Amino acid sequence: MGDESGYPQRMHTAVDALDARKLAEFYRQLLGLRYRPGDEPPTDGTPDEADWLVLVDDDGRRQLAVQEVQVLARPTWPSPEVPMQMHMDFAVPTVEELHLHRRRAEELGAQVLLDRTGAESEPLYVLADPAGHPFCLLVGVP
Repeated sequence: MGDESGYPQRMHTAVDALDARKLAEFYRQLLGLRYRPGDEPPTDGTPDEADWLVLVDDDGRRQLAVQEVQVLARPTWPSPEVPMQMHMDFAVPTVEELHLHRRRAEELGAQVLLDRTGAESEPLYVLADPAGHPFCLLVGVP
């Protein structure tokens, strides 16, 4: 077990969406990412037919991919009818930044599902992205 090179490495997390560009743009703005070269929106007036988009960090490392699908049941969390199936957690260093990023997320189209900012041990918000995928913003260490 001493040879770490033998383990798979996370390439990116992929999420499904009915509108890949819309969801990719949400996460691009929320997380300060950029499109992988070639995945940028068209600027010449041609229709955007992207069905697989990759977002990278400033060093070009893949962070998130968005895949367009034809049918997607929106999670109903906290109600169990359609489970969340997966969610992502994003850490911020202070409660002030937690509130700031919650407001930014809402301006970008997110919806607050749970406000647990009163919990001293781990203040957090559970939000739904524009496609309905739950994600958490919390005060913590990444």
